[in-house]
Amino acid sequence: MKPKRLFDFLDYQLQNNPLVDSLASKENGNWKTYSTQEVVTTVNKIAAGLLKLGISSNDMTAENRDKISIISSNRPEWLMVDLAVQKIGSVLVPVYPTLSASELEFVLNDAAIKIIFVGDNSLLQKVLSIKSRVPSLQYIFTFDNLEGAANWKEIFQETTTETLKQIQEQSDKIKPEHLLTIIYTSGTTGTPKGVMLSHNNVVSNIMDSNCIFEEIGIIKSKALSFLPLNHIFERVVSYVYIFNSVAIYYAQSLETVGDNLKEVQPTVFSTVPRLLEKVYEKIVAKGNTLTGVKKKLFFWALNLGLQFDIDKKQSLGYKLQLALANKLIFSKWREALGGNVKAIVTGAAACQIKLLRVFTSAQIPILEGYGLTETSPVISANRFSSSNRMFGTVGTCIDNIEVKIAEDGEILCKGPNVMMGYYKRPDLTAACIIDGWFHTGDIGTFVDNKFLKITDRKKEIFKTSGGKYVAPQPIENKMKESKWIEQMMIVGADQKFTGALIVPSFAALNSWCTENGITYSNNNTIIKNEKVIALIRDTVDQYNKDINQVEQVKRFELLPQEWSVDGGELTPTLKLKRKAILEKYAEIIDKIYSV
Repeated sequence: MKPKRLFDFLDYQLQNNPLVDSLASKENGNWKTYSTQEVVTTVNKIAAGLLKLGISSNDMTAENRDKISIISSNRPEWLMVDLAVQKIGSVLVPVYPTLSASELEFVLNDAAIKIIFVGDNSLLQKVLSIKSRVPSLQYIFTFDNLEGAANWKEIFQETTTETLKQIQEQSDKIKPEHLLTIIYTSGTTGTPKGVMLSHNNVVSNIMDSNCIFEEIGIIKSKALSFLPLNHIFERVVSYVYIFNSVAIYYAQSLETVGDNLKEVQPTVFSTVPRLLEKVYEKIVAKGNTLTGVKKKLFFWALNLGLQFDIDKKQSLGYKLQLALANKLIFSKWREALGGNVKAIVTGAAACQIKLLRVFTSAQIPILEGYGLTETSPVISANRFSSSNRMFGTVGTCIDNIEVKIAEDGEILCKGPNVMMGYYKRPDLTAACIIDGWFHTGDIGTFVDNKFLKITDRKKEIFKTSGGKYVAPQPIENKMKESKWIEQMMIVGADQKFTGALIVPSFAALNSWCTENGITYSNNNTIIKNEKVIALIRDTVDQYNKDINQVEQVKRFELLPQEWSVDGGELTPTLKLKRKAILEKYAEIIDKIYSV
């Protein structure tokens, strides 16, 4: 039988294609593998332990279900706890390891977390720093062996016939329509919102997305996992792997991904555009170190790749040159990825078309997709077959999902993947799900009545190329509290870090310059003064300390003139006209990212 609830996927693998290395991670320099049967046994031990601690699911309403959290990097323990929590009918609330202490405190209190599983010592200290302000939190367990902390294995209970019967009784209560997980995402005000996803939301999305992976041909192969499991994208992909009996190997860290790819030799992995950008930048940097004929060959091949277009017929001459480039140059790229990669799946942010061109020309297809946490997440994706792929689009809609474009251009979605709603926020739910249609906040269109293309953001919140959300207004409003900053606009959509355009308070600067013996001739000159730039840098750095790392302003450019209604940068009510500012200062913004 096909899985109906998320935890059914593990049983499906056990019954159909069990593996000797269902999950794997590096321990003491060697890969430690867990067979499918070992995963099942461990999951049941955790589930039995949770039941002994009094975690139950007698009341299946969202508010009364016990909530359990994980804050950790990717590892087998993460997925095993996830499965155990599901089996006894509790609700998993995963959180980003990079969350600030204040954000973590909000999430744990909002969800009334009873138990939290913590990866390492730094994350343990973060949890301990706010524990006294989270009255619901009863237990903290760590995956690493840490002195003075309760290890996750302390929860294990041996699975007797009686305990297995108790687990089964709990599992039998869980229906596809019941709440599976709450995933907190940033709101436009910066306050996280808890997205409630049911088993049916996620399971339907896995089954409806599976055709993408079937085309690649991944059954009983290997995958490398390094995107955060607390994000629904990697979590869904993980269960696609489990369904297809793909062995999941967890990278040690983002820094070791290159080495891990060579060791694991995966068939597939998922990523975000920023990581692909880093790979590309490293490849080009290495090419620049070459000399003579080798360097010429490298950039000849690279330029060929940048000309590649899947949607246009290439000449015979180009095809012959590309075949030679693949043999001489691109074959080494494939070896660097382990030699077996059939495709890379990417999402969470827009991928640069040049990356799609060059990797695809190197016989490493990148399948770019689109979705949101609220849609479990996949709405559309480019497929492995070239006829169902188009550069610059997010592909075709997956099965059983309806997508339409509203009159104002907003992308609307309807289907079994659309969330149950926002936890304890019926007002926000009603504002974005209207007559069953989820309003994505993205502007788009269909190309050839087939391929979905994202053209703009309706909401001001944006994603970096690493797939992390940034809410501009709270940052701008906070930093404008400084006497040195008059106006500010956060930038960084689809870029590798958050930047800013800043209009200084010239009156305050004038006084400061006089006090510090600096000649103030005009605005254009003063914004180039190294001491003035350092003053603003120190101010920004001071505010950055209280901001989530992803949202911290890494670089900025100073502007010589205040924004105004007459200048076209402000609305009559003095709000920023963001699109107009982006267009007007495009060259200056490019300077921020020319590093």
